[in-house]
Amino acid sequence: MNFDPKKITTHIIWLIVSIALIVYFLPQKKDQTLSFEENRPWDHKELIAPFEIYIYPDTASVTDSLEKAFIPFAERNNSVCDSILSVVNNANYIIGQRITPILQSQYGTGVIDMESYSLIENGKLPSIRILEGKFLNKMSTDNLVSPLKLYLMIDSVVQDSTSRKILKDLNIQDLLVPNIVVNKEKSKLAYEEELARATAPIGIIMQNERIIDRGQKVTPELYRILNTYQETLKKQAPDSNRTKWMHILGQTLFVTILIVVLYLYLHTFCTDIIYTKRNLLFILLLISSFSIVASFASTLFGNGIYLVPFVIIPIVILVFFDPRTAIFCHIIEILICSSFAPFPIEFIVVEFCAGAVAIYSLKELSKRSQLLRTALFVFFAYIVSFIAVEILLNNTISNTAQRVLGFIAINSVLTSFAYILMFVIEKAFGLISVVTLVELSDINNPLLRKLSEQCPGTFQHSMAVSNLAADAASHINANVQLVRAGALYHDIGKINNPAFFTENQRGINPHDALDPITSAEIVVNHVKDGIKLATKAKLPAVIQDFIKQHHGCGKAKYFYISQCQKHPDEVVDETPFTYPGPNPTTKETSLLMMADSVEAASRSLKDHSLTSITTLVNRIIDSQIDDGLHNDSPISFRDIKNIKEAFINSVATMYHSRIIYPDSKTSSNNNIDNDEQPSIPNI
Repeated sequence: MNFDPKKITTHIIWLIVSIALIVYFLPQKKDQTLSFEENRPWDHKELIAPFEIYIYPDTASVTDSLEKAFIPFAERNNSVCDSILSVVNNANYIIGQRITPILQSQYGTGVIDMESYSLIENGKLPSIRILEGKFLNKMSTDNLVSPLKLYLMIDSVVQDSTSRKILKDLNIQDLLVPNIVVNKEKSKLAYEEELARATAPIGIIMQNERIIDRGQKVTPELYRILNTYQETLKKQAPDSNRTKWMHILGQTLFVTILIVVLYLYLHTFCTDIIYTKRNLLFILLLISSFSIVASFASTLFGNGIYLVPFVIIPIVILVFFDPRTAIFCHIIEILICSSFAPFPIEFIVVEFCAGAVAIYSLKELSKRSQLLRTALFVFFAYIVSFIAVEILLNNTISNTAQRVLGFIAINSVLTSFAYILMFVIEKAFGLISVVTLVELSDINNPLLRKLSEQCPGTFQHSMAVSNLAADAASHINANVQLVRAGALYHDIGKINNPAFFTENQRGINPHDALDPITSAEIVVNHVKDGIKLATKAKLPAVIQDFIKQHHGCGKAKYFYISQCQKHPDEVVDETPFTYPGPNPTTKETSLLMMADSVEAASRSLKDHSLTSITTLVNRIIDSQIDDGLHNDSPISFRDIKNIKEAFINSVATMYHSRIIYPDSKTSSNNNIDNDEQPSIPNI
């Protein structure tokens, strides 16, 4: 296949942009830590201490325990009650005597500040420590009240309006102040001292001492040591700019290798994808998009990578292309995204199994509802493969694994919505799914039904071309369903003038009354008329390509030769006799051009021997190649050889000799036109 410089430049730009996007969203060095979980095998190489490492307890758990157990310090002021009573008694001795028991009782127990009282009500301050003289006493907060609570108690005792007015004038609510106040500064110092003691080193690992070996189980003690190692490593060996850029370089090389391998695969085995720019763009965008989604999912959730429905990639590519490309792209994607997974090997195995099951379950996709069945199969594949890997590595199902299984369930539900993405892709990239092709191939489609009613001969011709081309497509690894559908619609433009085409004529040829130029114009215009009908019927662009390209830029040779014979001394302008084109640009459209000509020419054969058919097929296809009609197509010489063989066998089968059964008046076998005389059963 020959590439023009512009196409090569475009491909290079797309590859560079895809690589840049993926690398940008890959985890950076500062975010990368050794992935490990408690009670799971160590998945990295043997770890040797590069320096002395002091082992600390788990700071988070120690802090949590200390916060729950710590008792803050408070100070008591025993003179508050006397001060309040003095003010009240001076104002009204009788009222003072009435509220004295309440004040003495509650201040004797304790009145605490509002902030602390809120903590008591929420159960966050069950006790406090009060320094009284030389002794530090622990005190329960169950019976402590707030100033507001004390005010309500007084209000319930003093109910007459006169007494209440006196208390209001005294601003009793302002007089009621706490006699127990938490000392925040002293409490903070005490908390920090206790935290320092609780988080002091509990051991040491000497330099060059082995910490853990590959495959060794991460026990709770080793888990604590590994956490300490990572924290120490961050403090003693912070990332330098050189380290950061070297890491980015490594990621870039990693992604570049995978994307280039994908491109080489497509160049070798899927030239139609490389040849059609929108197909390559679609695959690169699909892989880049899922890498970006994986980045966000893994950032937002632990093990969030399992929320991403990667299986949609092989499903979508299978629907639009072929199974081999689907599984290859899936492998490239999961290798790229393994960078986001806590345990890459586990992730790769699980995703590969799910993708393989998805491709197998959709190998004969014909209805959109099959995607729901595939989602169910994918769910079971995920579950079985994940549990198998878990048991293999850990001999049990960990708590983390149970969370991942929940993510997998959500993942499978998202997979079932792949049909929505398929619809969007069809509209955005002009691609067409197998399901849509099956729907278009239904002869009850309004456009095909109109063709069969108004142009029965053309309809039969289209059916024959469809079968002929589909059979050959299976021999060259082309899209059989696409060729079948495209062939059914390639001649719909003849609906406008059915009588001007041989297959619809019944003894009268209207071209006899026309000059060659006019006749050629009518015949050539069936391509333009077909495009108009296809556009009105909203047929996909790839189907319209079959209509445009089935004659390419070839000539209506019969009328062109007739014009040349009528004007032997003139140079005949080829323009009126030339189809608008373009020439075929895919294997499928090239195949249709060949099948269309072969099927039409075979109808005029008088000798249906294998030699005659072989000569006809070779002459027609070689003539098209000599005219350069297939120069823009990725079709190869090997493909052409296989197409010729398929056409010869198909045409020979179409015109094979048939048995002539004797009528009731004769039992002679002389009329049987076969080398062998069949055994006719007695009826």
